[in-house]
Amino acid sequence: MEMSKVKICDVTDCAYNIESACHTPAITIGDEATPRCDTFCHSTMHGGEASCCAKVGACKVAVCVHNSALECQANEISVGYQDNEPMCQTFTAR
Repeated sequence: MEMSKVKICDVTDCAYNIESACHTPAITIGDEATPRCDTFCHSTMHGGEASCCAKVGACKVAVCVHNSALECQANEISVGYQDNEPMCQTFTAR
C-alpha cells in the first residue's frame, strides 16, 4: 500500500514545517471525529529531515471517506489551521 503524501502544510509554527512542507517521515491524523494533526509540534526550531516529504502513517478519523482500516486512501492531503488547530484539510465526512 502506498501511503498518502502530505502535499502542503500551512502550519508554519510546527517544528516539522519548512517552507510549507512537512519534513517528518510520517504523520498521524486525528481521533475518531476530529482530523487534527497529532504530529504537530509547536516550535520555532525546525526538526525532521530536510530531504524527507511526509506521508500519512495513520488516520484515526473513522468518519472520513478517505479512511479505510485506519489508513488514508487519498492520494495526497493538505494540512492547515482550522479554529487555531492544525487540521487535515482533505477530511471529508462520510
